[in-house]
Amino acid sequence: MKVAILGGTGKEGKALARRWALRGNTIFIGSRQREKALRVAEELAREIHDGDFHGGTNDETAEKGEVVVLAVTSKGHRALLLQIRDRVQGKVVIDVVVPLHPQDPTRLVFPVEGSAAQEAQALLGPGVSVIGALHNLSAHRYDETENLIDCDVLVCGDNAAAKQIVLDLVIQLGVRAIDAGPLENAAVLEGMTAVLLGINRRYGVKAACVEISGLPHVLKPVENRLSQKSH
Repeated sequence: MKVAILGGTGKEGKALARRWALRGNTIFIGSRQREKALRVAEELAREIHDGDFHGGTNDETAEKGEVVVLAVTSKGHRALLLQIRDRVQGKVVIDVVVPLHPQDPTRLVFPVEGSAAQEAQALLGPGVSVIGALHNLSAHRYDETENLIDCDVLVCGDNAAAKQIVLDLVIQLGVRAIDAGPLENAAVLEGMTAVLLGINRRYGVKAACVEISGLPHVLKPVENRLSQKSH
């Protein structure tokens, strides 16, 4: 799978890139600055010797990916959506953005559409399948790339086929993937991030996460080492 990560030079973007590359995906790292994206792609390629990494501007990266991941801050979310709209038609877009308050990350400032993911769907149009996912998984959880992660990732969206693609990609990260319903539920998932950040602050931890009990028949993470590529 060709996965484009816009904002891929940040901690979360690089963490996702590492784990997906270890599962045999081609990774395109996007940034506002081409040179920065190229540098990060080269760094990741040195770190993961058989990884397939490429760097470019967000525009270039969005054009090349089959699945496009929005891993930017909420401040730049709307402008980026308008910038890439023509380049992502017919594709699956995973929106990881959470509209956190700029002065207090334990609070939210939702857009008029109801959530960041719904804003993305409204601006990109019906030709794009926006899926909300990966809001609640801290980059700290990805550090040991060969290990599974004891968290669940909730995935929401209105297109069943697109949602299945994202569920499968989430499993490749080494976490359990759970279908959380339609895209309108993204407001709940995004809101959970502010709750978890508050928990981190109050209890002095870095990576509080969510696990759902009572679901024996859900998609489970790969049981073999992440470094073993899928075919």
